[in-house]
Amino acid sequence: MRVIRFALIGLPLALALLVASPASAIEPGTQPADGTFIFKTGNGILPTWNSESLRLTGVSPGSAITNATATSATVTLPIVAKKGSANFAAGGFRITNTETGAFVNCATPAIDTRARVIDCVLRGGTNLPLFAFESIEGRSFGLIGDTVSADYTGMVIKVAGQRAADFLNKELGTNAFSPYVTVATADLSVTYPRS
Repeated sequence: MRVIRFALIGLPLALALLVASPASAIEPGTQPADGTFIFKTGNGILPTWNSESLRLTGVSPGSAITNATATSATVTLPIVAKKGSANFAAGGFRITNTETGAFVNCATPAIDTRARVIDCVLRGGTNLPLFAFESIEGRSFGLIGDTVSADYTGMVIKVAGQRAADFLNKELGTNAFSPYVTVATADLSVTYPRS
């Protein structure tokens, strides 16, 4: 009877811990990291989005700051974990249609420098690479003791193909997204333990 009682109490507790655990706790090979991913919208992007009633906001602890003339926005996301070439950010960003209330979240994005994508967790919990890096201008790596530092600069961001553009346009009720336009430029700086 004791074994059954423990199993009945232990199973829900184990399931609750598994659901509440961060991905790094259940995915082998994921390690803690520290850094930032910063992107600034490209020329004409924010005015185009504004004319379509689209607003870019940060999801805490990420932030999105618009300049005084509302011609560009800078999104800053903290990097908290790393697995291979994927750098995982906390928080995220959201694009909202202010007229309809429709929105697309890019929650806890993975910035993958090898696959060259920003892979977003969407509202329903599914993943979709919404944005892609057309190019990465600079890369530098350093080793200080047991810590690796990596910097990626001049990352040119576009919508990740027609499928992603169609998804964004449909979800937001617009035609503002195209895979042929530079959405932003970005820099990624991350440090992590040498494995």
